[in-house]
Amino acid sequence: MMAAQLESDTRRVPRHIAIIMDGNGRWAKQRSLPRVAGHRKGADAVRTCVTAAIEAGVQYLTLYAFSSENWNRPADEVTDLMNLLRHYLRREVAELNSKNVRLHFIGKRDRLAPDTLKLMESAEELTKDNTRLHMCIALNYGSQCEIVEAARALASAVKNGDLAPEDITHAHVADNLLTAHIPDPDLIIRTSGEQRLSNFLLWQAAYAELVFLDVLWPDFDACALGKAIDEFQQRERRYGGR
Repeated sequence: MMAAQLESDTRRVPRHIAIIMDGNGRWAKQRSLPRVAGHRKGADAVRTCVTAAIEAGVQYLTLYAFSSENWNRPADEVTDLMNLLRHYLRREVAELNSKNVRLHFIGKRDRLAPDTLKLMESAEELTKDNTRLHMCIALNYGSQCEIVEAARALASAVKNGDLAPEDITHAHVADNLLTAHIPDPDLIIRTSGEQRLSNFLLWQAAYAELVFLDVLWPDFDACALGKAIDEFQQRERRYGGR
């Protein structure tokens, strides 16, 4: 059903989908498993999601993997998450490259371990010329911090005489965000039933359609993505007009 609908209405496939991957801990708790088991299963769901996004014709996919607030979690869970990230990069990048997927990361890198940074940089370099899907992973990312940094950059430009305050436009702000090189998301999906953005792409989400799914992230599959896209296709996007 999903394939048929997308085939008949390809103009309505969202160009950019962003996903808040939520529910790994609850998935594990429901099965009396440690939280890391939920995170591992969630990593498998990422692979499924990428394949489904490619098949649907999505051009940009942004995944909220680790927020700047996630450092407040128990130290052992943070360690598990970082170990899982390194494992994912070692295991999956070659496959992503073979699928013509470009991979890059947004977020602050100052708290990440050197070996993690090396894997990230290698992945970005290997896949930089790929064109089928642009996959962005938000890692140690917080939208409020991102906007503050953009404001500081603009303030510096004004102080240096390169820009007048009255000339600052929306485009100036957008050009100083970490996502300046990709379009704003058309559709933002959050799994697990929670209905908030949690400091994710706050500026970029201004006209995104929001879809909240009850499915926990480890159970996310092509059908779940199809359901979100179907809902997106049924909405009328007026951008403040009539």
